[in-house]
Amino acid sequence: LPMAFRDVNARRHIGLQQLSSLALAGRTLLGPMKSCKFIVDESTNQSTLICSAVRLIENLDLTSASKQLLNETIQAQNKEFRTGTSTLLFLVGAWSNAVLECLQQNIPISAIVSVMSEGLDSCCERVQCLQVLVRDIKKELCSGSVSANAFKSETCQTGCDSLLNTQKDYLAVEEVIPINSRSHREDCSDFNRCLLSPLGSFGLFASHVKPAGDKSKSMISESGDTARCNKQKLTHSRYFSNLGKSHSSSQQDNFQGCLSGPSADPCECYGLAHLIMALSHGNQTSMKLLQSVVTYQQEKTEHGHSCKFNIAKIVTCCLLGLPESYSSVSPGFVTLVTPEQATVIHRLEDKPLRILLMDGDLTEQYRHLGFNRAYNVRTILEHPSLPKGTAGLWLSSMLDILISFEVNLVLVKGNVCENLMERCIANSILVIGSVTWDVLYAFGEATSAQLVTYLTQLNASCVGSGAQVRRWKACDGRAMDLGELVPIRIEVQGIPLLTVVLTTTVASKMQLIEDQFWTLAYRLHHALHDEKVFLGGGAVELLCLSHLQMLAEQHLQPANKNVVRKFHSPWQSVSVTEYTSVVLQALAIGWKQYLSLVMCNTAKAASQLEACTSLDHHLKNAAECGSPSAYILKEFQRGDLFGGGSGPFTDHRNYLKIYDNVTAKTEAWRRALDLVLLVLQTDAEIIVGPKRNQLLNSHVSDEFMFL
Repeated sequence: LPMAFRDVNARRHIGLQQLSSLALAGRTLLGPMKSCKFIVDESTNQSTLICSAVRLIENLDLTSASKQLLNETIQAQNKEFRTGTSTLLFLVGAWSNAVLECLQQNIPISAIVSVMSEGLDSCCERVQCLQVLVRDIKKELCSGSVSANAFKSETCQTGCDSLLNTQKDYLAVEEVIPINSRSHREDCSDFNRCLLSPLGSFGLFASHVKPAGDKSKSMISESGDTARCNKQKLTHSRYFSNLGKSHSSSQQDNFQGCLSGPSADPCECYGLAHLIMALSHGNQTSMKLLQSVVTYQQEKTEHGHSCKFNIAKIVTCCLLGLPESYSSVSPGFVTLVTPEQATVIHRLEDKPLRILLMDGDLTEQYRHLGFNRAYNVRTILEHPSLPKGTAGLWLSSMLDILISFEVNLVLVKGNVCENLMERCIANSILVIGSVTWDVLYAFGEATSAQLVTYLTQLNASCVGSGAQVRRWKACDGRAMDLGELVPIRIEVQGIPLLTVVLTTTVASKMQLIEDQFWTLAYRLHHALHDEKVFLGGGAVELLCLSHLQMLAEQHLQPANKNVVRKFHSPWQSVSVTEYTSVVLQALAIGWKQYLSLVMCNTAKAASQLEACTSLDHHLKNAAECGSPSAYILKEFQRGDLFGGGSGPFTDHRNYLKIYDNVTAKTEAWRRALDLVLLVLQTDAEIIVGPKRNQLLNSHVSDEFMFL
């Protein structure tokens, strides 16, 4: 029977091997100091620069079912959290190898699934002691226990910059990305005086671990605060499900993450700026842009209310051809138009405009399918042939409607008919298509305009007023003309919408810069939503590794060998405890590989051997301490975890603590293990090869399902 089992194992689980091989391509994407990759299309010789697991998977040819499942898992993680995908990809590969090792030792599949699932659940519960409440970050800054000049005059080199940016002169930490508000002085007159970063006002946190005789309440409480911190329960992801609302629904709900407190006092706002820095993981450019966004939103907060961060009021505009130093934050909506459309700007500039908002396509063929879009509808004919002369009739009719209501500006969610666009330009009407829902919603609130689906529905109450349009100007006040496209800015008095203008001279780097900004923005969004963060820098993963090794050692003790658990199948009537230690050790190896690779990628270890030696040293000290969590907290506080300091803001005197999202991280773990176990159990039911008939006639054939 063991020989037959080994023979079957050797002939299947191809899906796990495919997952493992594909995950190898993303090893350099792990950690804060990622190494970018060029993906080259052999057919066209075109290349794409990627620096995340999402872009890696999108640009690969995924032919097998297991790779398609991996793609869906990563896309689901990215859609909901915009972070954690590289961790997910690596753990899929590491745990696939761990499962294959268990199969080589003839461990039943049911035992592998059961022990690994329970082991990960135990880790998720254990690491709750490493959570920090967001409100405690604010209190720590207000307590006066921070160093006032910790980051003053520090010149920091970001570890997230790619090889294309090695000669870049990095800016000081206290420098902030400028806000382009030259033509919006009535809205931002006091704002430019507030642009100095509050990061110069604070530095180190106070100790997380108090002395043994100190009975006062610590930052990470074991009582009431922990209970409140853990009130949100995680549900198993079951491969691709969301925890609640999707990314799109969370934006349309207009969520505003708020720090607790009665008023928007400076100390509270400093805490939010510090949180941004701690979540940036060394990405200095995105950090400064997001700090400017938060500062502007806090400036717009009504007096007497707490500081708010509203991610639904942020959009990005990518300008190719300008240096990265021109990246900035502009109030209003910045977008790109054609030179023909730009000619209308000269006639409309500095004039109050009447604005129209449309939530569909501005074409003759467009038909609204209803509030619930029918995704399973099969299109027989996209553009039916219309009677001759009706096209010109429709164009004239639509243009007459716009002129009759004196509309100057039209924002359309979908596509715009090119012929109608040309006629509108001739009549000084600016029409812009492919506008996101968040932008339409913001302009609707600011101008009192109402969304319409067809121009025939238009009436006087649907048209808004007060909008202004002008050429977008860079930080030095110069208007930019990029040749094929011209950047313009549309604004309204009091509109909360902000556009983050991202610039670069390298075309292949544009997507990378935009991804990095949104990753940081969503880290802040989810941190405020969860109201808590994890200690970063590998602290959580190290505690998981220590915890699993401790559990594995406990199951090796003779007292635990009497615990027997039966399985449904006769040949699986064995004790789970007999395999628990081996499976837990295999699961722990995944964490060890994760930490050692991050140490190598961040240059905290010269080799995998040196990294593993350092990890073994920490694990030994944690075991001798008696409380691994207390040891890790102490080392994290001292900055000695994995070679001292954390990230590019580190020197020998002070360091910046790194934080991670709670829900995004733990859900990435669950999705990774769920995918591996799904592929494992699927492969176990499929046997292929020339010896299929031989296995079918064997005495173990009744234990397998042949498809």
